[in-house]
Amino acid sequence: MATFLSLADAVRENLHDGDVVAFEGFTHLIPHAAAHEAIRQGFRDLTLVRMTPDLVYDQMIGMGMAKKLIFSYAGNPGVGLLRRLRDAVENGWPNSPEIEEHSHAAMANAYEAGAAGLPLAVLRGYRGAGLAEVNPNIRSIICPFTGEKLAAVPSIRPDVSFVHAQKADRKGNVLVEGIIGIQKEAVLAAKRAVVTVEEIVDDLSTHTNACVLPDWTITAIAVVPGGAHPSYTHGYYDRDNAKYIEWDRIAADRDSFTAWMKENVLEATPDDFNDRVADLRRAR
Repeated sequence: MATFLSLADAVRENLHDGDVVAFEGFTHLIPHAAAHEAIRQGFRDLTLVRMTPDLVYDQMIGMGMAKKLIFSYAGNPGVGLLRRLRDAVENGWPNSPEIEEHSHAAMANAYEAGAAGLPLAVLRGYRGAGLAEVNPNIRSIICPFTGEKLAAVPSIRPDVSFVHAQKADRKGNVLVEGIIGIQKEAVLAAKRAVVTVEEIVDDLSTHTNACVLPDWTITAIAVVPGGAHPSYTHGYYDRDNAKYIEWDRIAADRDSFTAWMKENVLEATPDDFNDRVADLRRAR
């Protein structure tokens, strides 16, 4: 059953050194605030799982938190490289995480298999692709009914998944709207699930085909208005494209990256966060 906690307590009680952890959100609802709290608390040796590693994982990688990365597309959307990821892979700074790269389809199927409690995902994919040559976790299986050769990958079952959503009711049920991506499966596949939300409401006012995560699938909920910024939350605030462009300059240099992280994450205060939320609301 979901417990309402502060963000600091939700992260502290559910994330541990060495965990397999997913911070999921596709295009929007990316849980930046939760990732920043994990950075402030200094976790290490994490296996970071995410379909599209972008700014949030570039920051965690640059802070030396990643032992391994399991991902599909890695990049700064609409801008270019993840410079801290590239520095870690090519130069070992600040460490050299293990890399396990997949396609989007394989990651989605692996999450779904994990949510179903299955040990592997089977898909018709990777034909003509070279990823299997560098990823030993991409294997093949013969269909017992048709004899067709199919791709097989391990299911994804995180120790803990973090997602952001629009709102939760007072019972702990969570409404996710807009581009849902793989958030539902990431929650269902995980041993523990932490959700940050924009607000708590008496009634979710759900509609046909709404995605509602019931309270029994969630471990902890933290109210964090603006918790997805600089990505967007459908119905609340827009994507801050300038921040994504700015990140390319910040992350290009180790010193500028370290200075930015110190000022904007490690030493950030609640007042700084509240000012950011106020700016988002004014822009809306």
